Amino acid sequence: MNENASRARPLLLSNWLFIVALMVIVIVTVGGITRLTESGLSITEWKPVLGALPPLSQADWEAEFELYKKIPEYIEINGPAGMDLEAFKTIYWWEWIHRQLGRLIGLALAVPLALFAVRKIIPQGYFWRLFALVALVGLQGSFGWWMVASGLETRTDVSHFRLAIHLCTALILLGGLIWTALDLRALAKGHQRPARMRAVAGWTGVILFIQLLLGAWVAGLNAGLASDSWPLMQGRFIPEYDTSKGMFWALTHDPFLIHWMHRWWAWVVVAALIVMARKVKPVNRKASIAIHSAFGIQILLGIATVMTGVEFHLAVLHQLVGALLVAAYAWGAHAIGRQE
Repeated sequence: MNENASRARPLLLSNWLFIVALMVIVIVTVGGITRLTESGLSITEWKPVLGALPPLSQADWEAEFELYKKIPEYIEINGPAGMDLEAFKTIYWWEWIHRQLGRLIGLALAVPLALFAVRKIIPQGYFWRLFALVALVGLQGSFGWWMVASGLETRTDVSHFRLAIHLCTALILLGGLIWTALDLRALAKGHQRPARMRAVAGWTGVILFIQLLLGAWVAGLNAGLASDSWPLMQGRFIPEYDTSKGMFWALTHDPFLIHWMHRWWAWVVVAALIVMARKVKPVNRKASIAIHSAFGIQILLGIATVMTGVEFHLAVLHQLVGALLVAAYAWGAHAIGRQE
């Protein structure tokens, strides 16, 4: 046994990654709140270091508000609606909290990784995997600002494409954290071989990713408001939608069609998850139960969110359980990936 192997602490590292994964679930939930409260454009500058400090005086608050008054969202929507400084503070705080959580996650990954590397307690073959997760957090922060920048000059909202990239990157990070944590936990029990991505888990992951992408588009286009009835929309199975700019445009921009795709692709996801969960059950019954529970609750929350006209608390829970579903999927995929 070499020195690195004798000093490795895979269980410690696994617990660390699970804590960071929980933080990612929290930030995804707060991101949903930020979106629902239309808070994402309240901070109009990107200051990775100095931006950690909120306005500390009345003059600071007024200066931030003046910056916000220059963007289209205020000029065309919130200004005519009579937004004052107190109302601005409400949306500012949600965006500020969201950004601080991002900074905290970056530190929670990067600083311990550096310490673990110095102390040589990272198992062989895991440093670059852990470094990639840190890099993904940095990339996620860049995507966040890129998303915000899309709504500062000509639009009154952020690009739904950039929002989707921002959200899906966070969920990929979540899956990577859980997968690596589970590999390290298995290593602590003496299993040297990391899990592999099996075909059934791979295809299920692709199907789930499409649903997550559609969900992000729904959020970015406020397409949840396209219908408050279920299962029909506008009294019909397939709603009317705009094809004047071509079918591809409709598939990627029309809120009615995207809402429809999101609500019915969900059943394809359910079918795929059921097939996968049947493979998982003999290996890890708890992971199978987690998958079934997550998609069952998510379907009910999705229907309830639609039928209540996107009620705030239900919509937030819908995003939270979406992240938990990704976590359950990663758990199940890892379980069958450990089979010989």
